[in-house]
Amino acid sequence: MSAQSVRTTITLPADLVDAADRAVREGRARSRNDLLVTALRRELAAQERAEIDAAFAALANDHEFQQESIALAEEAVQSGWEALQVAEANE
Repeated sequence: MSAQSVRTTITLPADLVDAADRAVREGRARSRNDLLVTALRRELAAQERAEIDAAFAALANDHEFQQESIALAEEAVQSGWEALQVAEANE
């Protein structure tokens, strides 16, 4: 979290301001500001996760990536098998 804050002005729908004030009164938020900061952080994190998910989803259609993944998996299986054989021989 940044120690530096910047004062800004925003315009919100009246029903959101009322709901925020109610949350503060009921102790579910320390202040309007804290509620807005928390909500903004969550939304930005959700957007970042969506971007990452979209990048991974694109890999499902990337033939070169798929072939490389298969090759790596096959190498891992072979390495695992060899390690198991060495471990069993040392027992």
